[in-house]
Amino acid sequence: VSLLDDIKYPEDLRGLKPDMLKRLVQEVRERHIDVISEKGGHFGASLGVAELTVALHYVFKTPHDQLVWDTGHQAYIHKILTGRNEDMPTIRKKGGLAPFLRREESEYDAFGAGHAATSISAAWGMAVGRDLTEQDFEVVAIIGDGAMGCGLAYEALNNAGHTDRDFIVVLNDNDMSIAPAVGAMNKYLTGVITNPAYNKIRSIVKEVLHRTPTALGDVMEEVAGKLEESAKHLITPGLIFEELGFQYVGPLDGHNVDQLVSTFSRVRKMNGPILVHVLTRKGK
Repeated sequence: VSLLDDIKYPEDLRGLKPDMLKRLVQEVRERHIDVISEKGGHFGASLGVAELTVALHYVFKTPHDQLVWDTGHQAYIHKILTGRNEDMPTIRKKGGLAPFLRREESEYDAFGAGHAATSISAAWGMAVGRDLTEQDFEVVAIIGDGAMGCGLAYEALNNAGHTDRDFIVVLNDNDMSIAPAVGAMNKYLTGVITNPAYNKIRSIVKEVLHRTPTALGDVMEEVAGKLEESAKHLITPGLIFEELGFQYVGPLDGHNVDQLVSTFSRVRKMNGPILVHVLTRKGK
C-alpha cells in the first residue's frame, strides 16, 4: 500500500508516525523520477531535497507557517506534497502546473520566485510584516549554496541578523563547498545548541550579566561570549553566519530525515535569527 496515495496535503503528512517518513521519502522520490523523466524539468535539485522537504512540512504547520523556496528548482517534491501530485504530469504544459512556484497556483507557494537569491529578502519581509501586524507564524527561507553566493543574499542576512526577530534560513549546501563533512562532533554540537535547557541557561546568563554593574558586567559578558563562540568555531564552519548575527546550527546530514525532523522541531522553538546548514547531494 502506497503512503503517498493518502498524502494529499501536508496535514496528512503530519499525521504519519516518525518511523514512516523514510518510506514516504522513497515514494516521493520515485514519483518525482517518473514524472520528470517523462515530462522534463529540473531533475537533480528536487531529488536532493526529498528528505528536507518532507521534514519541513512535517515540522512546520504549512500553509500557516511560510516556506519560501529560492527560485523553485528545488520545489517539485514540495508540489507533490501540497495537493498537486495528481496534476504533476501536466507540469510545463499549457494550462498545467508551472515549473516554478506560483502564488496563484497554491496557498503553499508563499513566494513566486524567479531570479536566484531572492528568498531571504522575501522571507525577511514576511517576518517583518508578521510582527508589525502582531501575527504568529514561522517564516523559513530555503536557499542553495550557489544562490548564497549572490550579494543579494548577504544583504538580506545582514538586515535580518542584527535584530531579535524570529526568522529561519535553511542553507541547502549540495556542493559541500562550505563544510567538509558531517562528523560526530558536529552532530553532538547541534544537539547541544538546539537543546531547550542550553538556550534557557544561555538566556539566564545574559540576563544576569545585563543586571551586573555596567563596567564589570560588560567585561564578563564579553568574556563569556568569546568563550562560547571560540568553542563553537573550533568545530563548526558557521563563523561567517554568526558574525552576521545568526545562530548557526549544523552542518546536518540532509539525507537523514530523522535528524532533520528532530533538529527542526527544536529550532522551531528557538528565538531570533537562525541559520540551519544542511548538506545534500544533488540527484540522490
